Formats: sequence, structure tokens, C-alpha cells
Amino acid sequence: MSANPPPGQALSHKDAANFRQVVRHFENKQYKKGLKSAEQILKKNPNHADTQAMKALIIGTQGQTDAAFALAKTALGNNMKSHVCWHVYGLLYRNTKEYDESIKAYKFALRLEPESAPIQRDLAHLQIQMRDFDGYVQSRKAMLQQKPGIRQNWTALAIAHHLGGDYEEAENVLTTYEETLKTKPARSDMEHWEAVMYKNKIIAESGNLEKALDHLEAVEKRIPDLQGVLETKADYLLKLKRPEAVNAYATLLDRNPENSAYYDSYISAKGLKDDDVEGLKKAYAELAEKFPKSDLPRRRPLDFLQGDKFREAADAYLQKMLRKGVPSTFANIKQLYTDASKKDIVQDIVEGFAAKPPAQTNGDSDKKDHFESQTLYFLAQHYNYKLSRDLDKAMSYAEKCIALDESSVDAHAVKARTLKHKGDAAAASKEMNAARALDERDRAINTKCAKYQLRNDENDAALETASKFTQNKTSGGPLGDLLEMQCVWYLTEDGQSYLRQHKLGLALKRFHQILNIFDVWQDDQFDFHNFSLRKGMIRAYVDMLRWEDHLRDHPFFSRAAVSAVEAYILLHDNPDLVHGHLMATNGSAEEMSAADRKKALKKAKREQEKLEKAEADKRAAAKAAKPVPKADQEDGKKEDNDPLGKTLLETKEPLKDAMKFLTPLLEYCPDVEDAQVVGFEVYRRREKWLLATRCWLKLQHLNASHEKLAGFKTELKKGLKSADGLSDKVREVIKAEAGELLD
Repeated sequence: MSANPPPGQALSHKDAANFRQVVRHFENKQYKKGLKSAEQILKKNPNHADTQAMKALIIGTQGQTDAAFALAKTALGNNMKSHVCWHVYGLLYRNTKEYDESIKAYKFALRLEPESAPIQRDLAHLQIQMRDFDGYVQSRKAMLQQKPGIRQNWTALAIAHHLGGDYEEAENVLTTYEETLKTKPARSDMEHWEAVMYKNKIIAESGNLEKALDHLEAVEKRIPDLQGVLETKADYLLKLKRPEAVNAYATLLDRNPENSAYYDSYISAKGLKDDDVEGLKKAYAELAEKFPKSDLPRRRPLDFLQGDKFREAADAYLQKMLRKGVPSTFANIKQLYTDASKKDIVQDIVEGFAAKPPAQTNGDSDKKDHFESQTLYFLAQHYNYKLSRDLDKAMSYAEKCIALDESSVDAHAVKARTLKHKGDAAAASKEMNAARALDERDRAINTKCAKYQLRNDENDAALETASKFTQNKTSGGPLGDLLEMQCVWYLTEDGQSYLRQHKLGLALKRFHQILNIFDVWQDDQFDFHNFSLRKGMIRAYVDMLRWEDHLRDHPFFSRAAVSAVEAYILLHDNPDLVHGHLMATNGSAEEMSAADRKKALKKAKREQEKLEKAEADKRAAAKAAKPVPKADQEDGKKEDNDPLGKTLLETKEPLKDAMKFLTPLLEYCPDVEDAQVVGFEVYRRREKWLLATRCWLKLQHLNASHEKLAGFKTELKKGLKSADGLSDKVREVIKAEAGELLD
């Protein structure tokens, strides 16, 4: 933010210094001080546009969006030629995520002040945020021309070309800068060598691996990131099928013998194929001898061995792991169960251990009991697993394991899982809570217990369980802490629990909180556009940008989004649910008489009022009992005035609101079957028949035997037949893709 006011509205020397203080206070997030300084200037100069703009920016950052825009418009009215006012206007639009308007304001500000580095920087950051690579290239060229002596400007321009797909130009930019250096950079110059490694990455991504390898070999001795150099070089050698790749990965294994990717690449470099069983067995035997403490070279042969050889290797491996008492033994083994013969052999071996434990090397009875306990625990997990499920046997082994060691958290946990699979959510929750009580300092079992309680719709109990590992300092109590920590799994389970109970207000509240968390993760990029370049961590920055491009591919998002759309569909189909969850048990309005509906509505409203009063009392009591210290309060952070999601529930257009979730869901998670199911349901109800057809076709492609396909086809045929406003063009598209629907 430029602190120099434009001509025409000059301030006195004292007020100009005060204005610079306003800018500094804003940049340091000292908003109260900034407002105070701004008010002092406006007392003497009530129409000073730049001060009004800065005041608008401060109050806008504190959440007073409408007032901020009104004041910013007043400031512009007072001085339309102030680049500060236009810059602030752009920042306000950026805060409300109206990025196109923000870019227009920035560009107008740049016309007034072409040399302003802050405005140019903010424009560039917004362009890369929106992945406008052409615009970003132009902005970075302008910044480089203004200050060619700063390395960051060269690196940023290279990134702009690289992300835009122009690898050659990106490489040229970095090479040109290197040629301007008069002295050789020291080995301790991390920024330079990171840029060199980034240049190497650009060369490799352009497809010229030979050139990338030659470049790396020329600089490798001076680069301080030894691990990065070794991994990159080994990768190039492997892709180029050079024999040196074997030694390269052997060196990496010496440094870290627990990295599974190194083993895979080492085997590939030796030219060993999956059908070369003897060669693979010999290679892993050598590795097991070289790294006696590593588990992977002993476990990996189980993937390719068959028959008696598999039995022999599995017997030795399982004995070793069960004697050591490794809790993750079953997790390591279960992927073998896709092969039914291997599953049967493992079952036979471990059942044999349970019937007659193998001889001990010494007569230590404690070790014998330990081996027996681990064997029973393994079998309980084995019979719990979906590919080898026998819940009665699983329960039997879990009980035997508990009888042998009552203090075993794992044994109680596997019993709880068995009860869950049997469909007894209440008993599963109770048993998992018993497991948690055995070790109250274990965060993992505490988390599992909270999840089981939510699956049993014990929302208050789950929150109390989760609160044992939260600070409980924020105004929202434990739930506020979970929101602060962005604990998506808890919010998802809580929301799905409320959805099952038809408490749609609370369900929608949780799902919108998750949507906001993903938006925050996306907006967090703004913090790194400048920071990463300043610190020189370029490769990590580029990886972060690419990761952000696939942010909503994650199952965390798809699960929450599908459930949110289901909630909105439920609300659309039964609008009475806006009056409370009790309306779900009384059927739809068409199935009830007027008197019964009136009675049910009255009861539901009373129940809803009780819930609201209980929530208000709870929050007031928590605030009185444990007020939030000033040190823990954040400037501009407002208390949630709608904890029950009443505003979300009272929407007049539930299907339109559902699109906030459905649009990104179908864009980023098209291969999720449930996404296509809820997409079809929404588009059918909105009579968007072309989009509904697309969802039906995609679902058919994903799972031709899906249980809902036939019903959807019937609905589509009926809808297309009765659709009046269906254009000829739409009919042609549907006929080309799914002509059977129009027969």
C-alpha cells in the first residue's frame, strides 16, 4: 500500500506522517490504532479521500463489508484520480472474492500510478491466484523491468512462463539472470541453488531428460540439498534406463532403508520383472541381509511368491512380527487378501499359531502369553476384514484376547469394530469408550471413540470426548477449537449424524463450515505468492500451487458435499423440516390432515425453541464460567450468531443453494458415484434434463450395475416426454449420447 497521497489533496506535514502511520498500522494488523489515527486526520480533513479509503479498508477487514464499500465509494467521489482509492477498492473486492472486479480496480489504479510496486504486486498475486498465466506473465515482466536487480522478479517471471507451459522461455529467464552474476555464488547461497534446482526441474518437465541430467551433473557438487540431488539424479537415470541407476538407488537405500519407493525403483533399475520370481526373491534376500532392521525387504516377497514358497515366507514373517508384538501386522498383510489362495494360507498359518504356538527359543512364559495375545488380536482383525469376514469368529477372538489381557486397548477397539459391523452402533460406541478409558492420554483412541459416538448420534458425548484434547479457550468452546483447528473429519461426522436425525439446520451448518475451510485453504495461497519467492523456496511453491489445483478432489470434500446436497434435497422434498426434525416422523404434508399437520407443527416449533434456548444457555454459561482472555481474542473475529444453522435452514431455494456444493463436486470429483447420484437428483428436480442425462450416463459408465440406474432411466424418460421447453438442439444432443431415452 503506497503511503504517498496524490497531488490535489495534500496534507500538512504532521497529518501526512499520521497517514503513513495508518498504513503501517493496517499492514501490522493493528486495526484499532489504525482507525484512531485515521479519525484524527478526518477531524481536520473530513473529505480526505485517501484517509477515507484506508479507514474503509480497515473496517472491511474487520467484517463491516457494506460500510467499507460505502465509505470507499465516498472516497472515490472525493478524488477519482487517487490510485490509493482505486487500490483500496480492489482490495475490498478481493476480500469479498469478486476477483474480476478487483482486477479492474487494480488496473485502473495502475493507469494512474504506473510505477506503483504494491499495486502491481497485488495484481500479479491475484492473477496467479486465478491461474491467469498470460496476465501474470505481463505483470511479472513489468515488475522485472522496474527492478531488474532483484532476483525474485526474475524467478517469478520464470515461474509465470513455466506454469503457463512455456518451458523454453522459463529456462531462458533463469539462464539470463545467471549470466548477469559477476561473482560465483557461495555454496551457502540457498536462494541461488534452489533456483538452479528449479531450472533443472523445468528442463526435465520439458521432456529433455538427457539435458536435465547433464545440467544436474554439472552443478551437483555445489548444491547443498544433497538428498534432493541424489533423488533427482536417480530418477533421471532410471527413466533413461542407465545401468548407473542401480548404484544411485543403492546409495539412497543406505541413507533411508525404510522408503518403499526406493525399493521399487531399485528393483526396476535392476531390470527385474514381476514374473521373475527367483530374481526378485534373491534381490530382496540380499536387501534383507543388508538392512536387518528394515521390515520391507521381508514383507515385499509375499506379494509375488505363490504356493509353498509363499507359505514358508509368510510363516516366517508372521512369526517374527507377532513375537515382536507389532500392532500393524494385519494392516501390512491385508492387501494380500485380494488373492483368495493367499488369504486362506495366512488364515491357516495364524489359526495354527492359535491352536499350537510355535516353540520358543527360551521358556519365557511372558513372551508366550504375548505371542498368544498378538495372535488372537490378528485373528480378530482377520475375521473383521471385509474380504474374510466372519463376525461371530471375530467376536470370539476379540473376547479371548480381552480375557488374556484386560488392559489391551487394541483388543477392546477391535471388539468395538466388530460390534459396529454387526450393526450395533450403541454397543460399539460403549465398547470404544471403554477402550479409551484404558489410556486417556492416547489421542488416537480418543479420536476413534469420538467418531463411534457420532456414528451412534451421541453428539454431545462426542464433543465432550473430543474436548479432552482441545484447549477450549475460544468463544465457541470445544467446537470452536475444532473449527479453529479445521478438524474436517469431526465436522463431517457431526454433520452426517445430524442429517440422519433430520436436524437439517445443524447438518447444513457443519457442511457449510467445511466448505468455508476449503475456501480458506484456497485463499491461503495469497500468503505464499510473496513469501515463497522472498524465502527462495520455489520448487515447494510450485508443488503447492499444483496441489491447490486438486484441492477439492479430496474425499474429505466429496463426502461433505454429497451429504450437504442430500440435506438440501430432503429440505426441498419436505419443506416442513424447516420447523424442526420432528416433522420428519410425521410424513409429508400431503399425507397428513390439516389438523394433524397443525398439531405436529406446533410440537415441532416448541421443540425447536427449546433447542435454541438450551444452546443460548449453554453458550452463556460457558462464557461466564471461562471468559476468553484478551490475549486469545483475535481482532475482527465475530462470535457465531447462528450456531444452530437457522438461517441456512430457512432458505427459500434449497436446490439453488445446493449448487454451491454440487458444482465443485461434479467438476472435481466426477468419478465419485454418489456425486453423480445427487447430481441427477438435483437436476431432475430443477428440470435440467440435459445435465441430468449427463449424470445418468456418467453413473452408468462408473458402475453399470448401480442399483439406482434403472429408476433414473425411468425418471428421465418420463421427464423428457413431458418437458415442454426442451429445445431441438438439446434433444439432438441427448439423442446422440443416449438415444434410448427418447424412444
